[in-house]
Amino acid sequence: MASFILKNRFSDNNVIVESEFIDQYMAKANGEYVKVYLLLLRHLGQPGCSISISGMADALENTEKDILRALKYWEREGLLSLEYDECGTVCGLEVGKLSRTGPEPAKKVTPPAATPGANIKTFESRKELRQILFVAEQYLGKTLSKTEVDTISFFFTDLEFSVDLTEYLIEYCVENGHKSIHYIKSVALAWADKNISTVAQAKQAANVYSKEYYAVMNAFGIKGRGFTPAELDYLKCWFGKYGFSLDIIVEACNRTIMNTHQPNFKYAEKILSGWSAEGVKHKKDIEVLDQKHEQTRQQKQTAKPAPNTAKSKFHNFDERTYDNMEELERKLLSN
Repeated sequence: MASFILKNRFSDNNVIVESEFIDQYMAKANGEYVKVYLLLLRHLGQPGCSISISGMADALENTEKDILRALKYWEREGLLSLEYDECGTVCGLEVGKLSRTGPEPAKKVTPPAATPGANIKTFESRKELRQILFVAEQYLGKTLSKTEVDTISFFFTDLEFSVDLTEYLIEYCVENGHKSIHYIKSVALAWADKNISTVAQAKQAANVYSKEYYAVMNAFGIKGRGFTPAELDYLKCWFGKYGFSLDIIVEACNRTIMNTHQPNFKYAEKILSGWSAEGVKHKKDIEVLDQKHEQTRQQKQTAKPAPNTAKSKFHNFDERTYDNMEELERKLLSN
C-alpha cells in the first residue's frame, strides 16, 4: 500500500498529547487504537513526514486492517480525517480535532425485537451505519439486500455491537469463506451469547475456535473446506451441551475413522453421546469403560452353551457297552 502525507493542524511539530485526549478519549478507546494515534503524533514531529498503512502495521506488529479500523475509529471521534482516492484507498490523513467539540454522544436505539429493520431510516442518518453498510458491501462484493441491511441493523439494535465489532464480524466470516448473511448472523449470536463486545474479545474467541475446531478437522482428515452448518451443530453439542474437552472429542473422531474410514459425524455422535451418558469427564474414564467392555465381552464368550450332543438319526438307539469279548459271546449264545 502506498504512503500517504500527514497534515498537521497543531501549531508546531512537537509530539503533543493534549490533556483533552487523555481525559475524554483515551480511557474509552481500545488500547490498540491509542497506539495508532500516538504513532501518528510521533510521525507528525518529522518535517515532510509520510507513512504507510503497512509501515504502521509493521511498527505496531498489527495487521493493515487493524490499522485502518483504528483510523476510522479516530475519524468517527473527530480527531482526524481521512482522504480517499478514486479506488477508495486511504491516500491522505489530517490529524487534529475537527469542527465539532468533543466526541459525539452515544445514541442507543431500542426498536421492537421482532422487527429489526423497523428503525432503519433512523440508522441510515447515522454515519456509523452508513459506514458499516459500505464496508459490508466491499467484503461481500455486492449491493446489500433488504434482508442483509436489516440483519446488520439488528447487530446494532438488539445485539448492541459497535461499528468496529460489526466490521470485524463480517471480515472474519468472509475470510473464512462464509458470505452468507445467515452464517454471519449465527456467528454474531454466538458472540452475543459469550458476551463478546470488543474486537479483542472476538479475536480471542476466534483463536479458541481455531484451536478446537481445526483440531477436529485434522482428526477427521477434512481438507479444503469448512464445516457445514449441520457439522457445526454437532461441534456445538460436543463442546457445549456435553462439555467435552478437545482430547475426548479427538479420540471419538479417531475411533470413527478407524471404524468407518471417513469423517462420519453421526457415528462420532453415537460414541460421544454414549460417553456422556456414562458420565465421562476425562480421557482416563474412557479407558475404564473400555476395560469394562472387554470384561463383558470375555464373560459372554465364557458363558456360551456347550456344543449340541443330541443324537442324530444314526444314533437314535441306546448304545451298549461291554467289558470284553467273552461277555459279548455269552450274551449272544444266551439269545
